[in-house]
Amino acid sequence: MGEEELHQLIRGCIKQDRKCQKMLYKAFYGFSMGICLRYAGNRDEAAEVMNQGFFKVFTHIESFDTSRPFKAWLGKIMMNVSIDHYRANLKMAYTEDLDQAEHVSDGDIADKNLNYNDLLGMVQKLPQAYRTVFNLFAIEGYSHEEIATMLNINAGTSKSNLHKARQKLKQMIFKADSSANNANYNNGMGYTPIVAIKAINMNGYS
Repeated sequence: MGEEELHQLIRGCIKQDRKCQKMLYKAFYGFSMGICLRYAGNRDEAAEVMNQGFFKVFTHIESFDTSRPFKAWLGKIMMNVSIDHYRANLKMAYTEDLDQAEHVSDGDIADKNLNYNDLLGMVQKLPQAYRTVFNLFAIEGYSHEEIATMLNINAGTSKSNLHKARQKLKQMIFKADSSANNANYNNGMGYTPIVAIKAINMNGYS
């Protein structure tokens, strides 16, 4: 979509033109769903959060600065709505402090052979507290101090949840990798790795 066409849709959305709203929704559905899927436990939950996000987009679109990238503005809204959803469903479990969390590098996860959907499915299986911190730290790039402020927790809790998220992801990845090797061996096939993907590059669909 060209910049002029996008700005026309935005002007229409400011006027609450339903056709323009529908066209903008369809144009950025995949991008928005990609963000919400990372934070949600399943696709239905992601769709619910995404629709809440678009409601905020359409009710606040007049505040969008057209000199800035629209995707960045939209993405921030989708992330914030996902965090609001996390807060609304906050559980006290999985949030114990760990001031000196054992370091597990992203490379321990990234070097395994997975495609995007495989890794996304694993992230979705994480407990919500782990999943939210993992996304904010490893993908969005926020510091533990920033995450603590966003989620109303302390930095030690953020470190703990990230550590545990990585440990659980490693376990799932190694299990999947082992299963793939065994299946190919039993079928008399040489093991051919799936395209490797780095966890920190999981930016959703464009």
